[in-house]
Amino acid sequence: MEYLTLCQLQSLIKKGIDEAHPLPYWVMAEISELKVNYSGHCYLELVEKSDDSHLPKAKLNAVIWRSTYSMVSHYFVSVTGQQLSVGLKVLIKGVVVYNEVYGLSFQIMDIDPAYTLGDMEQQRQKTIEQLKKDGVYDMNREIPLPEVIQRVAVVSSRNAAGYQDFMKELGKSGFYYEITLFDAFMQGNDAEDSIVDALCRVAQDSDDFDVVVMIRGGGSQSDLGCFNSYRLASYVAQFPIPVITGIGHDKDQSVVDMVAALSLKTPTAVAVYLNENLDRFDAILYDLQQMIASEALQLVEKSEQRLQKAVSAMGMVLHLFTIQSNRLKTASQRLKEKCAAYLTSRSKELSLLGQLVESKSPERIVDLGFAIVRSGGHVVRDGAALSEKEKIEILMRDVVVDATVDKIKKRRNNG
Repeated sequence: MEYLTLCQLQSLIKKGIDEAHPLPYWVMAEISELKVNYSGHCYLELVEKSDDSHLPKAKLNAVIWRSTYSMVSHYFVSVTGQQLSVGLKVLIKGVVVYNEVYGLSFQIMDIDPAYTLGDMEQQRQKTIEQLKKDGVYDMNREIPLPEVIQRVAVVSSRNAAGYQDFMKELGKSGFYYEITLFDAFMQGNDAEDSIVDALCRVAQDSDDFDVVVMIRGGGSQSDLGCFNSYRLASYVAQFPIPVITGIGHDKDQSVVDMVAALSLKTPTAVAVYLNENLDRFDAILYDLQQMIASEALQLVEKSEQRLQKAVSAMGMVLHLFTIQSNRLKTASQRLKEKCAAYLTSRSKELSLLGQLVESKSPERIVDLGFAIVRSGGHVVRDGAALSEKEKIEILMRDVVVDATVDKIKKRRNNG
């Protein structure tokens, strides 16, 4: 029985593959795994996914040798602003090789960055279109920025140079800020999950903050991929308070920049904006203070004028009061004098009347030799009122005579 050794079989396979695929191919694929080892060689796993399920339809191991990798990767970054990384779609040129020990692989010779750049832009546009379709694209930008921004939630890496620059610039203003840092990875494969987690923690206490600031500085354009992701952009677009970004790049805006309430280039620029915001408000307060002081001064001056007028009027009143008081004193004195004169005069008249009354008193009359007739305790003034047999009293100087009317005679007039 004839047979082949394993090495012979592998040699036949290698020969067949080499003969069947002698020329390089341009292949479109997605990087599913990537590792650069200590020697500088780059090992990748390439994959093609189903459009519906996103499950792999094909896989192939690939390699970029050290001498090629340094040149190809540098050029790729300079064109796309993005490092070769997992999830990127690439158009690569290489040859199919078969190794008896390591099996089938694709040896990459070149990468077309224009394809990846186009795919990145295409994905970016898809993210923008999906956000608009969801109706959330303008939500955060429609939230008005507060007039006064002092309570700031910062999503950044604690040790990042951008965060340090941000805090240093704020410190120059002399204004008071409440800064709360929500530490997160701002680059790398874990950046998207880390930033989303930080935003969720901010959202739980969103009432405690005026704005959330998302800053990143000191990195390269190659680390901006997560800021174009639909997931992160959707979180920012629907955030309940205004988001201000300072992601630190001068080229095209990321999707996160587009949906944020305010986008600035760098962390320092964000700090300058916050300082200028408080400076403007401080100027408004100063103007209001001056206006209030001016109004108050005018009110004081008007009050002083009214008070002076009132004092002047009061002086006139006091003058008139003094005049009237003097007149009243004079009138009172004259009244006293007239009353005294009147009382003296009336007193003399009363004295004369008293003398007259006294001269006509019964005692005076009987002292003069006259008699007074009384009947029933009353003085008889008219003798015609008496009747015969009526008992009467006759008062004389020394005695009282009880008598009875015997006879009444009318007196004749001498004339």
